Amino acid sequence: MSVTQEDKELLALYGQPDTREKGFTLIVRKYQERLYWHIRRLVIDHEDANDVLQNVFIKVWKNLDTFREDARLYTWLYKIATNECLTFLEQQKRKSAISLSDVETGLSNKLQADSQFDANKIEWKLQKAILSLPEKQRVVFNLRYYDEMPYEEMSRILDTSEGALKASYHHAVKKVEDFMKNN
Repeated sequence: MSVTQEDKELLALYGQPDTREKGFTLIVRKYQERLYWHIRRLVIDHEDANDVLQNVFIKVWKNLDTFREDARLYTWLYKIATNECLTFLEQQKRKSAISLSDVETGLSNKLQADSQFDANKIEWKLQKAILSLPEKQRVVFNLRYYDEMPYEEMSRILDTSEGALKASYHHAVKKVEDFMKNN
């Protein structure tokens, strides 16, 4: 899949010195909400999601000149966002020098501390189930379940084969189902 006509126009604006900022602003407006929710589902906390999103757009600003139009712009943006999330989560682990299960417990505690949290609501139970997944499965599950992203697109973002992604998603779904039944 190649760049859409609308994205080509935005990239053309970005490519001209006199309209560079306008082009970038329009790209941010078009994709920030989708990217925010993708990031938020991975890092949970609103403030952390905003920080990661800001880092994503800083990287995009610095690297948009290197974007090859052989993929969709949003695929490239999701790849940057996913990598930034994984980097953020890895830094959280290192910063606190604790195990992965402690980081997941911390994310779960952030979820429960959210003013909108109601442990009886199915969507919160689903979020807890997703948080129980290993990091990579959580990314694949979120991209497929929430973003309805095709495996081909995910393969480009995560640099993984479609078969491995399908298997990962299948295992993630089974774990989520088991969590939902048993908790």
